[in-house]
Amino acid sequence: MKVCVGTIVHHPEDARIMHRQIRALLDAGHAVTYVAPFTHCNVTPPSEITAIDVPRAVGLRRGRALNAARRALRRGVKDADILLVHDIELLLALPRRRPTTVWDVHEDLVGSLDTKAYLPGSVRRALPHIVRRIEGRAERRLHLILAEAAYRDRFSGDHPVIPNTTYVPATPPPPPGADRLVYVGHLSEARGALEMIELARRLRPEGVRLDLIGAADPDIRPALRDGQRQGLLDWYGYVPNGHALRMAEGALAGLSLLHDVPNYRQSLPTKVIEYMARGIPTITTPLPMAASIVGRSDCGLIVPYGDVEAVAQAVLRLRDDPERRTVMGARGYAEARGHYHWPDHARDFIAHLEEWSLPAPSPALPRVVPA
Repeated sequence: MKVCVGTIVHHPEDARIMHRQIRALLDAGHAVTYVAPFTHCNVTPPSEITAIDVPRAVGLRRGRALNAARRALRRGVKDADILLVHDIELLLALPRRRPTTVWDVHEDLVGSLDTKAYLPGSVRRALPHIVRRIEGRAERRLHLILAEAAYRDRFSGDHPVIPNTTYVPATPPPPPGADRLVYVGHLSEARGALEMIELARRLRPEGVRLDLIGAADPDIRPALRDGQRQGLLDWYGYVPNGHALRMAEGALAGLSLLHDVPNYRQSLPTKVIEYMARGIPTITTPLPMAASIVGRSDCGLIVPYGDVEAVAQAVLRLRDDPERRTVMGARGYAEARGHYHWPDHARDFIAHLEEWSLPAPSPALPRVVPA
């Protein structure tokens, strides 16, 4: 099977796209053409794929990226059996002549509008109606894959859910340490970046440092640089997912201080699953799914939204109780290995694409009965 995968919004090494789905396709013996913003993100494409470079769609001015995407997708779908796109923007740039097309829905765009500070208020008010129309048209014309079961409410049909899980090592990682916190993922105000900077300031006299691993929104970067210059934290910027998670191993705990916004409220907390997979306790705000997973498996602590002092006290309790954090890390690892190991879900992902790529059966001819 030849698969064309496209994004102009996500980083080319996005964990779901590159490190889970494309890796699963390659491991299953399929050929992949990948349309993505390699140059913009300073990424060298892996040799196993055919890469087509495009500009990245950023901010309000996305016309250039969309025009380039139209041309790139026309090239990418030549001889392809299936086209897999990851952005709602690409639904506006699909080639007229194309193979079976699949949209992987892994964001609630309407729910995330409050976190997009660059959008003028008038645009933010108009977008929900426009987005719903685009989603409805896509459902009628394309196959859909959903990253969250909660996304089913946005659509009328029954679409497969391929959750955004992670690779869980076959052997248990080292036990958690005592003097380092870690955060892996994109940094923004809604993801708790400002609280984490203040937390680092609060914990510095206690001998606990903070590692932040991920790209950051423009409005957050000055505060992160200031925190790094003051010696409060280490900000590593974007690091490919596999390496970032290896860096997380041995930390005292992993932070997930997301705010209570609609886009996060019903999402599977991949960050939490990744910490569990690496054998470290999680400190999370009480978003329903995060709190459910952490509470059920007793693999971390739940703290109030925006309460830096409560987070600091949770960190110090774990630091002062090595047995408790070791047990939490082990419980989290066992839960992640048993229920959230990506290869267990990759089989369903591959099976759906293989099924959809097959040509539709020809209609049966009427049987002619001799007179």
